[in-house]
Amino acid sequence: MSAPATLKATSRTMVIDGNEAAAWGAALSRPDVVAVYPITPQSSLVEYLAKFIAEGKMDAELMDVEGEHSVLSVLHGACLAGGRTYSATSAQGLAYMFEPYFRTPGLRLPMVVSLVTRDSVTPCCVWGGQQDAMTVKEVGWIQMYCETQQEICDSIPIAYKVAEHADVMLPVNVCHDGNYLSYGVARVDLPEQEVVDAFLGEKNVNWHACLDPERPMAVDPLTGGAGGIGPSTFVRYRKGQCAGMASALDVIVAAHEDWGRRTGRYWSPLIEEYRMEDAEVALVTIGSMTGAAKDAVDDARLDGRKVGLVKIKTFRPFPAKVIAKALSKVKAVGVVDRAVNFGWNCGPVFQEVLAALYANPTRVPLISFIGGLAGADITPEHFGRAIADTVRVAAGETMSSPIWLNEFDQ
Repeated sequence: MSAPATLKATSRTMVIDGNEAAAWGAALSRPDVVAVYPITPQSSLVEYLAKFIAEGKMDAELMDVEGEHSVLSVLHGACLAGGRTYSATSAQGLAYMFEPYFRTPGLRLPMVVSLVTRDSVTPCCVWGGQQDAMTVKEVGWIQMYCETQQEICDSIPIAYKVAEHADVMLPVNVCHDGNYLSYGVARVDLPEQEVVDAFLGEKNVNWHACLDPERPMAVDPLTGGAGGIGPSTFVRYRKGQCAGMASALDVIVAAHEDWGRRTGRYWSPLIEEYRMEDAEVALVTIGSMTGAAKDAVDDARLDGRKVGLVKIKTFRPFPAKVIAKALSKVKAVGVVDRAVNFGWNCGPVFQEVLAALYANPTRVPLISFIGGLAGADITPEHFGRAIADTVRVAAGETMSSPIWLNEFDQ
């Protein structure tokens, strides 16, 4: 498709919310087909996309369908036909989308979908949290979590670079927190269209299973069973999918480095270490909560406590080795989650960090903190309490967890 003449004029500094930042990141990535259905707190994101297309700022086919199941289903067809695709969803919309969502990584479709994260119902809730994204973390999508509106805008082109890499060929969710980022307004520097075009290169979206009448094939045939070549064929598919996920770690690092060289903005690709050089205790965070946590770490440093922080950017595939290395020398770790792992009575990120540290020769005690559910704020004061508790654990005190940070808020 030819580039709209108006698109170059969008290379400027803007003051926008996170949903518009995501829409611009998508527009600059030049998807061929966008399918949309609104749901809080994602609704304005797809409204921006529809507006961009109507105004000629985005050269894409807009599919305004009857629900989220259809959103992803029509994008499957577009992607199988060789098109670059984009959508966004949240919470109950993600639940309605789940059947085709579950199929996407198995088909090895390199799609990008923004998850504007929200807590789950019931109790009835339309506010931010990360329960929706954490609930689908085992389906096979790559997951990246953003801290700021600028990171949202930049991460979407990076996600396409990763998804379409020949060693990966898997879908990517770019996750940003509902309410706090979706509606929060900040300065965003849009990259030049020519920079994004050069970064992504020629589209090579679906070379492995492209619907072509000149080259007919069966897509997703019935596979498996107890006899013949079915079991070994299914294993080959699953093993390849796992290999693509494992390969994504290096590809994610390389894509972030390439983006930094071209734009001057270097984002931590897997994890970010903050004041960890001599840290004796550390917090682990994910998403928009990280800014308040860094403030609390700075306050603790002023009080003479050697506290650091590790922010997780890439949650799937889980960067176990780099996290284990970053936390190997501290005396205790406090992991702060914005979601619940019901099976283990802790936060899901806590459980992942615990597993990552299992192979370390020295046992590092961990404590699980859960906060920010259903749109509740996690303030520097909350993080200050988390630091104090983690320091006590480092000193040998035994504390039961999880600790619910907003339990007694008024």
